[in-house]
Amino acid sequence: MSIDDYLAGLADPLREIGEKLTPIIAAALPGATGAMWHGHPVWGLGARPGKRPVCLVKAYGSYVAFGLWRGQEIADASGRLVPGARAMAAVKLRGVADIDPALFTDWLRAAADLEEA
Repeated sequence: MSIDDYLAGLADPLREIGEKLTPIIAAALPGATGAMWHGHPVWGLGARPGKRPVCLVKAYGSYVAFGLWRGQEIADASGRLVPGARAMAAVKLRGVADIDPALFTDWLRAAADLEEA
């Protein structure tokens, strides 16, 4: 299954969220590899997404989680990133209006910088 297949299998509005979010990820992480890993899309540095993962997109019943592997290490003045397991942090997206391209781009670039350090 590809990322496109995963997104195509989602019901609206989750599919719309994923379709708006993935180009933002691609633009912010031009050198990253996106692939399915553990059943959902993951983007990482290098050829293997699971080796140096940066972010993930995972659909649940009523929202899409946009997560950053080292999100707890990112300065988030917006307060939208919610800490998760280990160093992860995520934001729950319930509609396309929840997507903030500029903010998410900043988070993604900060997360990639952490992986490259």
